[in-house]
Amino acid sequence: MISAIIAQQFDIEGYLVSVEPLGSGNVNDTYIAIFRTVFDEHKVVIQRINKTVFTNPEELMQNMHLVTEHAHQRLREEHDDAERIWQLPKVIPSKAGKDFIIDEDGEYWRAITRIASAHSYDAVQNINHALEIGSVLGNFHHIISDIPCDQLFDTLPGFHITPDYFKKLDNALATPAGKARLQSSQVAKNVMKFIELRREWSSFLEDAKARGEVQLRPIHGDPKTTNVMIDDATSKGTAIIDLDTVKPGLILYDIGDCLRSCCNPAGEECTDFTKIYFDVDFCFALLNGYQQHSKGLLTDFDKEHIYDAARLITYELALRFFADYLAGDVYFKTKYDGQNLHRARVQVQLCRSIEANESKIRRTLELLFKQ
Repeated sequence: MISAIIAQQFDIEGYLVSVEPLGSGNVNDTYIAIFRTVFDEHKVVIQRINKTVFTNPEELMQNMHLVTEHAHQRLREEHDDAERIWQLPKVIPSKAGKDFIIDEDGEYWRAITRIASAHSYDAVQNINHALEIGSVLGNFHHIISDIPCDQLFDTLPGFHITPDYFKKLDNALATPAGKARLQSSQVAKNVMKFIELRREWSSFLEDAKARGEVQLRPIHGDPKTTNVMIDDATSKGTAIIDLDTVKPGLILYDIGDCLRSCCNPAGEECTDFTKIYFDVDFCFALLNGYQQHSKGLLTDFDKEHIYDAARLITYELALRFFADYLAGDVYFKTKYDGQNLHRARVQVQLCRSIEANESKIRRTLELLFKQ
């Protein structure tokens, strides 16, 4: 098994016991490896980096190394004043001293520590869980906020630049296969109509950036529910994982994506569309936790446009899933034909709920920021 051969090339104490698939991520291949010594055990995460998505794995690993080393130092410095033990995975070097290894097929692999005695969830469990997710994201933004953006590579050019995803949609629609997929069902046509009606509006954050109203800052890039670890002993958030997408970006994209993921109690693969809605109470709790731990990072512009960011990022993901469906599922992993179309439908339904609750969400934000 290649993953076992790979695992033994990293500088991990003990003897390899097993390597098993871990999780259901949409991009990288992930495994959990168990190493045992004569007196203890180590569980580490082994991943093959998807070169189709991350075309320069070495830059990605330089980002990850920089961010984790910086964050660990900040967490140690602030530990005495913290009300919990904050964590972040650490990159495990290879026996050759590098942050990755390259196998005989040219594939890049890495090893990172596993956050022990903690779990993530596919969907938010309750109000307190939402509060803790916001707390983790707020603390993460705080501890990486002083990393200069020019020290980070943009490992995913165009990522979270919503208007750019129309290029993939339009390119897919220009192919016979893409046209056939669009015409294959009324569901696909309905999703297409929803996306087209909001095309012009989708550039509002990029337009604000061009006007200088928002600035690039270090962001996580994918702060969804499944990437936030909750401590088993205390039920408090302890870490955010999946650091592939850390890069210069707009904080509003992170906050919007976190709200999109966490305020839909049904999760991203739900088949009962009556259960898909934006929970405003979860929204308030999440942002309350964020405010408590981000140490004043939000600008007035950020606060004013949180609703728009949640709507935009939900719309963006619907666009991305749908464009990938039309292109033949080349980016997101799928288990069945039409899964990306279904994922797009879920985001469309959630976006409709956000739009329907605009006044309630805005009142909630006004109440929060007046505290």
